[in-house]
Amino acid sequence: MTLAVSFPDELPLGYSWFADEPSFDPSVHLQLEPPSSITTLEELGYSDEDIAPTATPMAVSAPFRVLSKEGAEVLLDVARKLRVHERSAGNRIENAVRGGCYRSRWLRDLCFSPDFTELMSAIFGTPVAPHTMPVHVGHINYEPTANPDQPVDKWHHDTVALDYVMMVSDPATLPGGQFEWFHGTKHEAAELAANDQTPPRERVVVPEFAGPGYAVALHGNMVVHRGAELTEPAERITMVSGYVSLDRSRDDQTRTRDLIGIDDPEVLYTEWSRHAAWRATGRLNELVETLEFGIDAEAAAAKLEEAIVDVTQAIDDMRAGPRPALHYE
Repeated sequence: MTLAVSFPDELPLGYSWFADEPSFDPSVHLQLEPPSSITTLEELGYSDEDIAPTATPMAVSAPFRVLSKEGAEVLLDVARKLRVHERSAGNRIENAVRGGCYRSRWLRDLCFSPDFTELMSAIFGTPVAPHTMPVHVGHINYEPTANPDQPVDKWHHDTVALDYVMMVSDPATLPGGQFEWFHGTKHEAAELAANDQTPPRERVVVPEFAGPGYAVALHGNMVVHRGAELTEPAERITMVSGYVSLDRSRDDQTRTRDLIGIDDPEVLYTEWSRHAAWRATGRLNELVETLEFGIDAEAAAAKLEEAIVDVTQAIDDMRAGPRPALHYE
């Protein structure tokens, strides 16, 4: 399997593996089926200029199956065990767990499965790998408890470019709490929010998930979506897992600064630095291989600046400190 950055050999301080879980077996736990349809960014209203620097023109897929019945049962058990580590994810999500791939080998091996990654590359229409920052891999969201009448997750676009949302609990048992996405652009969502409005219901798509272990693939940084309110208390668990495009010439499309104060600093700054270094290494190697004689000083400086833009941005963001996570309600 192609990995952008290898998974760390050692666990971060304060993390340990679960001792009582099965080994991940793709022949038992996976039941991969491609989605029936895919919506593009152009169909959402994005312009050619908006789409050109992004990882892929794909926007959102129809629900597709990932896990077998056995796999869905194990994932639900893992998510319940991880719940002792839940905490708020900023001003958007009341209860979430990040860094679960440093606690559950089964979850790690699911999210880094080469068969699963191959399907996601086909769906996104570009070669991808599990995200270089494992905090973005196997993120678990739970229902709100202190404020049960609030949305599970507010209208937002993601801090990463590419990901999926998977139902962990059985959607057929839920009173409300649907996953929803806006058939429009994030620019439109921002304009609506500026006027104290949320996406109009006639432009909200509510996919039907056939059961737990089904997912939708998202160009998460471009598709505005949310987890709606539950109408009564219930266990509602979803998993979000991120990917990176292996084409590092495209924009990064991340807002890692939003994670300061949310993610464990023991993990965040190391992963963030590795991610920025991976991005810059690819771009710098491309210069080594392709730069021709005859370039002038200004053009050379501009190319070098572009190659290290992710490192420069990471440095600036780390020093700037936390900010509220962006959302539209």
